[in-house]
Amino acid sequence: SVSTQMKEMEKSGVLKGALSVEQQLALISVCTDLKAAVEGATFIQECTPENLELKKKIFNQLDLIVGDNVILSSSTSCLLPSKLFTGLKHIKQCIVSHPVNPPYFVPLVEIVPHAETDPSTTERTYALMRKIGQSPVKLNREIEGFVLNRLQYAVISEAWRLVGEGVISPTDLDLVMSDGLGMRYAFIGPLETMHLNAEGVSNYCERYAEGMRLVLNTFGPVPEFSGETVQKVNQALSEKIPVPKALDARRKWRDECLTGLAKLKTQMKSD
Repeated sequence: SVSTQMKEMEKSGVLKGALSVEQQLALISVCTDLKAAVEGATFIQECTPENLELKKKIFNQLDLIVGDNVILSSSTSCLLPSKLFTGLKHIKQCIVSHPVNPPYFVPLVEIVPHAETDPSTTERTYALMRKIGQSPVKLNREIEGFVLNRLQYAVISEAWRLVGEGVISPTDLDLVMSDGLGMRYAFIGPLETMHLNAEGVSNYCERYAEGMRLVLNTFGPVPEFSGETVQKVNQALSEKIPVPKALDARRKWRDECLTGLAKLKTQMKSD
């Protein structure tokens, strides 16, 4: 439950905000009537399953209830805002604010406007996310998969090809990220990595552009994510983490690791 999780967070010193668990819980309520739920709201975040028709139905209902000041925001990870909000009379107040799981410890929020989003909607959403301690990023326009999933799918795609072609085992592939690239990327991004790995970005491009293009030209087509490679990857991962019995424990361990990393990142920033 929310209460149990928050008490655990307080105990391990990662509870956000200035209020105690009891004070925070007093501000959370459950409501089954949409109109009553959003009364007096200035920002509404929709978090229903990734189903376009379901989300559209909710935003159509909200559109009839809300005034001209409230921001209507969706947590969608891949549905384009132009498809979600089409035809709404409050379309200028609509935006995607995509958090990353688990959002309490992974602070990124992708803010994705569509062509009709009012710039003030983007600015207000960005300011709110900063205020509550998240790390918002603004996309200048919508694009399939936004940015996080485009980067993630590029990595998954090449990982899949390397394993499928027998270059490396699935468990070793994951080690390349967890004990290699991932350690670096926990603090700096790929562009800063380029900057630091040479005498600045321009120098990096002078040194490595030819080699990068050579490697990138050997990348294969987009995988089907089916057939033999699925079996190969699934077998390796199921040996390490049996499905379904070990999944919850491993997820809990992952969240504990992310808690520790979030603490460390905060500490490193303040140093």
